[in-house]
Amino acid sequence: MLPDLALVCRRAAALGILVLSAGCHVTPAASPAAASALPLKKLRLYETGVGYFERSGNISSSSDSLPVPASHVDDALKTLIVLSDGKARVTGIEFDSVLSGGLSRSLAALPSDAETPVTYRDVLESLRGIEVEVTAGDETWIGQLAEVTGAPPISLAPPAAPSPAAGAAGESSAAGKAAPAERGPVASDTQEDLYLTLIQRGGAVRRLRASRVDQVRPVDPAVADRLGAAVGALSGRAAQLRRSLRVLTQSAAPVRLGYIAETPVWRSTYRLLLDGGRARLQGWALLHNDTDEPWAGVSVELVNGRPDSFLFPLSAPRYARRELAHPDESLSTVPQLADKTPDQLWGDNAGESMSITGMGFGSGEGRLGGGHVTRVTKMRDETVTVGGSTEESDALSIGNLAEVAQAAGVENGALFTYRLAGGLHLRAHGSALVPFTQQDVEAQRLTWFEGDEERGRSGARLANTTAQTLPSGPVAVYEASGFAGETGLPRLKPRERAFLLFGLDLDVELRTTSERPEEVTQRIGFDSGYLTEHFVRKHRRRYAVKNRGGQERRVYVALDIVKNASVQGFDAVDFDKASGRPLGVLRVAPRSKLEREVTIDEALLHALDVRSLSARALREKSDVAALSAAERATLGAAAKLLDEVEKADRETATERSTIDRIEKDLGRLRDHLEALGDKSGSPAGANPLVVRILALEDERSGAQRRVEQLEAQREARFAAVKGELERLR
Repeated sequence: MLPDLALVCRRAAALGILVLSAGCHVTPAASPAAASALPLKKLRLYETGVGYFERSGNISSSSDSLPVPASHVDDALKTLIVLSDGKARVTGIEFDSVLSGGLSRSLAALPSDAETPVTYRDVLESLRGIEVEVTAGDETWIGQLAEVTGAPPISLAPPAAPSPAAGAAGESSAAGKAAPAERGPVASDTQEDLYLTLIQRGGAVRRLRASRVDQVRPVDPAVADRLGAAVGALSGRAAQLRRSLRVLTQSAAPVRLGYIAETPVWRSTYRLLLDGGRARLQGWALLHNDTDEPWAGVSVELVNGRPDSFLFPLSAPRYARRELAHPDESLSTVPQLADKTPDQLWGDNAGESMSITGMGFGSGEGRLGGGHVTRVTKMRDETVTVGGSTEESDALSIGNLAEVAQAAGVENGALFTYRLAGGLHLRAHGSALVPFTQQDVEAQRLTWFEGDEERGRSGARLANTTAQTLPSGPVAVYEASGFAGETGLPRLKPRERAFLLFGLDLDVELRTTSERPEEVTQRIGFDSGYLTEHFVRKHRRRYAVKNRGGQERRVYVALDIVKNASVQGFDAVDFDKASGRPLGVLRVAPRSKLEREVTIDEALLHALDVRSLSARALREKSDVAALSAAERATLGAAAKLLDEVEKADRETATERSTIDRIEKDLGRLRDHLEALGDKSGSPAGANPLVVRILALEDERSGAQRRVEQLEAQREARFAAVKGELERLR
């Protein structure tokens, strides 16, 4: 760091750049007058976070432009489309080249690493060999900057009385010695300084302290432009700088130019008014103008759809890497290529090459997925099935409770569009909440009970009776008495519906009692090693509802049953597609009680792993009355084969027990033998401990062979069991 921050900033301003490490702010010079922009006439916003901007007008010269932020130039070039009646002749779109940070630094001879701060010394180093104008006080020198080296640090203490021998702008009399190239840490009461070596036009060599220099300015304007471009690329707001795409034309005629650019995602929010048997839905859209351009009477369309869109670097120049070829013998020349060697060029592998192969397109979403949060409460008295699972049967057919659900949604094409009434006026960087739909819809007030809960939830069964898809969003519900609660609306196509829950209903109570379900097997099959037992589970439940309110209540009870079922006793049966569950409906008069007995039959199956079954269990399955004689015979034969498998299991267990006993005896005898050592005085072959150990090892080997034989016999018999059960397919 140099001693005077203000001086650093003044020097940076003189160079037309910003010294990032100095922490000073430089106001950029005023830019040339912007070209006249084609007026924005139409804006189409999509749910994927992009917008279609359409500008239109008469183009008579290349002064007309499309103003877009620098970060959006690639999108505009990638998607630009020209729409006209054929009279306009647009010959191209011209724009200032977009330089990457690495390239702009490289062109300015600054450090190419984007993470490295650019210091005052870096800027001076970039001017080596360049003709500069140096100003210190009232003196000015012009010459080539030959070297930038370290100088003795300067003291931060209050300055002493000036020495008569001190020079005005050159080095002091005490600084006549050459400064070392490298210095140790600078003391806390000092700051580092630099020497500038200047070779003037007449050949004179002058050395100046940087701390006494007010200004260093490159004489060649092109050098200053490169430094300015490098700092522009380093700016944290470089992506937000406004760029103009200039339209080149050969004829004056009306033309429409459209392009895609990144925009804030438009979001919807609703108001639902429930008034007796009527319902009205009011939709509002939240829009944001994040551009520097005010929208004046722009036609806005909100698209309820998600077309694919992706980022692609297009505007900046790209350079292919070439292989460096070098001679077999290393040769050196001084100087080399104007202070740049091929080794230096080859060593700058900034950035990574891009391949479009494997490029993924898409976006993650965090959307309001449904009208209510389902709290699963298990009422079903599950039968514990060892080694298997219970699920819906596909072999029995009792009924399909999902058939009561509404017809599928209808779409005309992939996208739905809402066009706002009139033109939208919105200031730059402003936001607005605007209405986009207001229609009568079909909504039925209800009280929702989850499982056996005694307290119900206020809700509504909303059907999209409009001709448009409704995007998802939060919903504020109002009734004649005022605010009723809040919920969320999932994305609904025309004719689709959703159940919306928005509060507690304190006027309705529900009590549920149930008997233990009865299971009746109807069919037994076999599939991929599993015995499938198809059965009907019969429920008996009693519902007692108390309505203390002054209006009739439609009570919806979420049933924890499969779709393949039949339900008797409810006033109606509905289905919730969001949770995939049937719903029982009871109508309860005002200030009254209702008791209702309900019977439910479910078609289910147990999937049982055959390896977990016993012969006894198979014989019990063969006693099912619904089975045919052939099916009973098959199960009986498989049970006999399982008897052989279980016998082999018992024999194997006995042999394994024998092996465990032998292992313990061997361990004990080996411990005795080790304790005796050579004290027995008898040869090894005659030692009784050794004789017993050898005999036990032979016995263990025999038992292990029998285990292997029994396991092989078991697998063969088990294969025979599966082969017999295959007859049940």
